[in-house]
Amino acid sequence: MGDVTLQRLDDQIDWYDRKSRHSQRLYKTLKFTTIVSGAAVPVVAALKQPWTPWLSGGLGILIVLVEAVQQVNQYHQNWVTFRSTCEALKHEKYLYAAMAGPYAAAETPLKLLAERVESLVSQEHAKWVSLQEQQSTSDSQQKQSK
Repeated sequence: MGDVTLQRLDDQIDWYDRKSRHSQRLYKTLKFTTIVSGAAVPVVAALKQPWTPWLSGGLGILIVLVEAVQQVNQYHQNWVTFRSTCEALKHEKYLYAAMAGPYAAAETPLKLLAERVESLVSQEHAKWVSLQEQQSTSDSQQKQSK
C-alpha cells in the first residue's frame, strides 16, 4: 500500500508539474505573439507600401486567431490551476515525510496521505469540470443572443 500511495503521489506531482510548465509556455508564447503582432501594426502601416494593407490585415487576423486559441484552451487558467495543485501535493508529501501537521497524530498516516492526495486531485478535477461547464454555458448564451 505504501509504495502504491507514494508512487501515485509522485506521479501526480510529475503530471501537474509537466502540465503547468506546458500551459505556461503556450500562454507566454501566445501572449508574446499577440504583443509583437500588435506593436508591428503601426510600424507596418507607416511604411506606405502597396502591400502594407495586406500585412496589417494579416497581423490583425493573427492577433484574433492567437487570442481565440488562448481563450478556447485557457492556458493561463490551466497554468495557475495545475501549479497550485502541484504545490499542494508537494506540501502533503513533505508533511508526510516529516510526519508533521495532520500526519503527526494520525493513527494511519499513509491512509490519511492517500485520502488527502485523492481529495486534492478530485477538487482540481471538479474545478476543471465546472470551468468547462461555465464556458460551455457562456458560449451557448452568446450564440442565443445573436
